[in-house]
Amino acid sequence: MTLHDQRIVLLGGTSGIGLATARLAAEHGATVIVASSNPSSVERALAELPATADGTTVDLTDPAAVEAFFAGLDPFDHLVYTAGEALTLLELRSLDLARARQAFELRYFGALGAIHAAVPKIRSGGSVVLTSGTAADRSGPGWAVAASICGAADSLVRALALELAPIRVNAVKPGIVRTPLWPDGFDYEAAAEALPVGRIGEPEDIAEAYVFLMNQHYATGSIVTVGGGNVLV
Repeated sequence: MTLHDQRIVLLGGTSGIGLATARLAAEHGATVIVASSNPSSVERALAELPATADGTTVDLTDPAAVEAFFAGLDPFDHLVYTAGEALTLLELRSLDLARARQAFELRYFGALGAIHAAVPKIRSGGSVVLTSGTAADRSGPGWAVAASICGAADSLVRALALELAPIRVNAVKPGIVRTPLWPDGFDYEAAAEALPVGRIGEPEDIAEAYVFLMNQHYATGSIVTVGGGNVLV
């Protein structure tokens, strides 16, 4: 399968998993448009992507800015949402509700608002691919907020797969991945030893799942777990 001559909008596609997905989609023949709230991140991403790529700065927590962004785009085939802030673990005993709401604002409401604005521009046969996380299935102390966001994303995929049909709506559910969003000092080596695959995921591993879902025209309401077996141990 190929993404040749297809246009893909990647929100959060300027670093980590999003940028790896943009690179892989471009290798498959797609024209990619990346967006982020950080101008320097957009600039760095465009330096790594083919000359056909485009990029812009947009605050994904600002509904008016998101609406204006999509209003200015020509029709496209796929929306990919990978935007997120650095992972913050919040224990209940010291819970900061403002920080918890802020996490939901970008990862959940940002995605919901983007889909609302994007749907009129998605061409026939197109899709939406969101980002969940294995914390929804295997959590721990301090993960209540992060796990809740992932669970909300899972439910959103299933609901919108029906509401937006025939547009396909799916999600990728990464496990531990070596990206800047994980906390400084996180012990990747110890985590790798506990995984059945014996290593930590790289952004390129996860990117393959996003491209698969864009190409797989019989998949909707699907959530693809790519976690090295972390939900099993």
